[in-house]
Formats: sequence, structure tokens, C-alpha cells
Amino acid sequence: MKKFAVAAALLTAIVATPALAAPAGEGRVEVRGGLITGNGQDEGTLGVAAGYDFDLGSSTFVGAEIAGDKVLVDGANVQFSAGGRLGAKVGSAGKAYVTGGYTFGDVDDPYVGAGYQHKLGQNIYAKGEYRHQFINNFGDFDTFVAGVGFAF
Repeated sequence: MKKFAVAAALLTAIVATPALAAPAGEGRVEVRGGLITGNGQDEGTLGVAAGYDFDLGSSTFVGAEIAGDKVLVDGANVQFSAGGRLGAKVGSAGKAYVTGGYTFGDVDDPYVGAGYQHKLGQNIYAKGEYRHQFINNFGDFDTFVAGVGFAF
């Protein structure tokens, strides 16, 4: 519960700080799936996420995200995460970003990563993302996901 409180406080700080300076932004919800690999294991994953990106001008943004992802093996629980992202707008439809945060559930450890999101229309987007999960007591994992979402 203590780790959940820390993650909630981190997410609140990420959301509140840019909100004071940035009047515009974009909410998003998505579904995603991919592969988790590490320690001789390769497993599929499926999840959902929601977030909000705050505009920091015409070329940059900062955002916050919460997510739930399920490793597709028997006995694995849903992993929840809270984090942020910072990136650059690429043309009129793309966003390249770095991400970082904390995962809690069966695994309670930080992650870092990078991704690219591209609008396919006015509100629909596709994305690809890589995350490196730092797991202290078991060994690190890498996650590769692709997703589709709705921006509003």
C-alpha cells in the first residue's frame, strides 16, 4: 500500500505541475499488447492505459499515464503502473517520447523507456513503445508493445 501511495503522489505531481503552466493538452485511452522478455522467459502481455499530455509549446509536451497490463500466463496478476512521459511533437501527427515510472503488483520496481505515437486520423492513433523494467530481486525485463488508442 505504501508503494501505491508513492506512485499516486508521483502521478499527482506530474499532472499538477504542467497544469499550472500549460492551458492546452490531450487526453487518451488505449489498448496495447506485446512481448515481455528476460531471464530466459518470453511471454505475451495485454493491457489498457489512460493518460493526459500537456502542451509545452508548439514542439514539446509532458504527460502522465496510468495503466494495467496482464502477462498472459496462468497465475500472473495484473500489473499496474503510474508514470510520465516527455517528448517532442513530430510533424502534425507524431509524438516521440521518453517515459519513466513505477510498476506495482507482482513486480514493484521502476521502469524507463521510449516510444513513438502517430495519429491515424483526427482522434485515432497507433503507437510502439519499449520499456526496461529494473527488477531488484529477479533480474531485469524488457517489454515491447504496440497499441491503438483514442485521443480526445
